[in-house]
Amino acid sequence: MGIEIVGQIEKVSGKELSYSDFAERYLAKNQPVVISDLTDDWRAREDWVSGNGRPNLQFVATHFENSRVQVADCDTREYTDQKRLEMSVMEFVEQWTQASIEDKGKDDVLCDNGKSVLYLKDWHFVKEYPDYTAYQTPPLFCDDWLNMYLDNYQMHEDRDHFQKYDQISCSDYRFVYMGGKGSWTPLHADVFRSYSWSANVCGKKRWLFLPPPQSHLVYDRYMKNCVYNIFEEVNETKFPGFKETTWFECIQEPGEIIFVPSGWHHQVYNLEDTISINHNWLNAYNLSWVWDLLWKDYKDTEESIEDIRDISDDFEALCQRNLAANTGMNLNDFFIFTSRFALGNMVLLQSYANKQETLNPCSSAMAQNLVLNLSTIQKIMVMMISAGAVTAKDVYLDLRETLEEDPQFLSLCRDIGRTYAMIHREEEDQILFANELLLPKISGFADQQMQICSPKDLVVMIDRCNTCSSHLLA
Repeated sequence: MGIEIVGQIEKVSGKELSYSDFAERYLAKNQPVVISDLTDDWRAREDWVSGNGRPNLQFVATHFENSRVQVADCDTREYTDQKRLEMSVMEFVEQWTQASIEDKGKDDVLCDNGKSVLYLKDWHFVKEYPDYTAYQTPPLFCDDWLNMYLDNYQMHEDRDHFQKYDQISCSDYRFVYMGGKGSWTPLHADVFRSYSWSANVCGKKRWLFLPPPQSHLVYDRYMKNCVYNIFEEVNETKFPGFKETTWFECIQEPGEIIFVPSGWHHQVYNLEDTISINHNWLNAYNLSWVWDLLWKDYKDTEESIEDIRDISDDFEALCQRNLAANTGMNLNDFFIFTSRFALGNMVLLQSYANKQETLNPCSSAMAQNLVLNLSTIQKIMVMMISAGAVTAKDVYLDLRETLEEDPQFLSLCRDIGRTYAMIHREEEDQILFANELLLPKISGFADQQMQICSPKDLVVMIDRCNTCSSHLLA
């Protein structure tokens, strides 16, 4: 079955793209783009690439041989994804090298040697090798709430159920991918409906994109099952809308970075032996996408186990556990996540306002970013209130404990401040502050109980923060 390709993804030079332009043209409009000239100084593009432009597999095997990684068997489907195998990096490189030897001399023809094409995916390289700086995240992609948060906290507050997982596998959403020519990824939209960026260290990829307004066309009539491979014969009875889809295409060259916006389904092929670096990330511009997905998945989870509601000791807790297991976070996790980010942004905004004698916050791009963040979080909290989400009594954020006894929160605040100082090119010393100053900054607009126990509490607190900031900036 053929697909209709109606356009190509725009390509721009990163040297000519400011952060404000990137945010306005691509983040806010949720539009994909390919960006060049941002990876030239990466260590990975030196160490991991041979003189002929192909992956330096000997270097990879020598330096990272014992890492345990997930490898997709691209020829075997398992449920909605490719079958996953676990092996060491050395074992993967050996199989890749052997396959390359067998395919040698058969350019542009896939060799049918009875062996599957393997694709190393989702390798948490940064967490596993923190002292090996393979690359620096380009400033355009640094407003990354997801990985910034996970550098300081674990996502799941329900430690009894969710800290049993391997610490590396749950630790972040920064990945390395490695695969030979012919390896591929089935049609999907990214986790949490996050943004992603993917940089080719070496090799070429072909991307096929479906705009979000057409996403329902690749699902069955119940919106449960998605098309697996757009180039196979798609069952018209099961997926009646697929024939109406129109696609955008891109050939991503070595060194280029592709920005994948929220909700854009995509299918990807390695046209050459390829190594790429990939991040999933989110911020104020796509937070509503995350909330929409979580609420939809929560309602689906609730419906799927409705028949045991009357016999369950805590049906709500069971729904939350299932949601976290299936989606990666639950409503309570999301509430605590956004509450901590809101609190950090309020502290930073107050720090800015208190420096008004030497700084005009109204003209500061960083201050405007903080205001945007708080406004967005407040809107999401209003949606949560309307939906009746987050009702568990034990989900709350104690402000005094957070501000006085939680070193991770201070670290998160510093990470947020440094990030915005860097991307907006402002002075970092304007946002660094001592731990003992945090509580006074918050107490001016927190209520007497000093707790955030519900979305309504956070809405009220942000309103008070905005009022205090306005008085200070007047």
